[in-house]
Amino acid sequence: MATSQNPRSRSPRLAELAQAIERFAPRDGVHPTAIERMGLIRSSRPGEPVHTLHQPALCIIAQGSKQVMLGEDVYQYDASHHLVVSVDLPITGQVLQATSQVPYLCFRLDLDPGELADMILQARLPAPAQRTPTRGMYLGETCPLLLDAVLRLVRLLDTPEDIPALAPLAMREILYRLLKGEHGWRLNQIVTANSQAQRIARVIGWLKEHFAEPLRIEDIAREVHMSTSSLHHHFKAVTAMSPLQYQKQLRLQEARRLMLSEDVDAATAGFRVGYESPSQFSREYSRLFGAPPARDQRRLRQSQEVQLAS
Repeated sequence: MATSQNPRSRSPRLAELAQAIERFAPRDGVHPTAIERMGLIRSSRPGEPVHTLHQPALCIIAQGSKQVMLGEDVYQYDASHHLVVSVDLPITGQVLQATSQVPYLCFRLDLDPGELADMILQARLPAPAQRTPTRGMYLGETCPLLLDAVLRLVRLLDTPEDIPALAPLAMREILYRLLKGEHGWRLNQIVTANSQAQRIARVIGWLKEHFAEPLRIEDIAREVHMSTSSLHHHFKAVTAMSPLQYQKQLRLQEARRLMLSEDVDAATAGFRVGYESPSQFSREYSRLFGAPPARDQRRLRQSQEVQLAS
């Protein structure tokens, strides 16, 4: 668990990164950039817990601090550590430290498994030792070499004509630094063909595509050449939950999105994500989000109106 740093004590690299994020993310929110898969995040106040399906990514905080929950695991970090997510995970994130004068500022780069595999081959990085798969999320100490590579990428926003030629080089260096780091084997095993971790990644991909369908764990296990007991064991090691719990998270998050963005009622949303019983849907929704669907939607809309007015 990392502790928040005083902005005045930041390294010159972190100070430069914070200044760049403030320039290119002038308002609160998630800001896409001219560099594909790179986003900048700003928040001027501590936030409410946000439920989302986090895609594989590197997140580096330049200022402020954040907490991420995966199942019962809690990851709290600041500018001294970075977060790496290696597979799609249903998480709950919350900005802990941010003010209008010293906002929370974060760099995010989505990771491509194919590019990671190419880097492993081209750099001739050794295959990871046969280890039991571990969490698909971890905190690593942010070293100067990684920050240098990130800054080279962010600086390209000032010279957009250089992005097509130079952004891929900076991204490759970022991947290289991650793979060479203390926890690089965690990324390596996710993209290593036929590893247990890579098989679990395939299961996660199937669940994302078919979350509204009935879950037949025996069929999935057979497809990835695992026993049902082995699949359950390794799936929980990577995601901190069972396949059924993972599917439930996907269903409920999608239902919440449908009600908020498409203005459908709870019964319709529940049916569209695979629930046959409205009462079961309402119970499980309340358990995850802390309120029944209608009340939760009113609270979310009121929160959106406050943000738009501020």
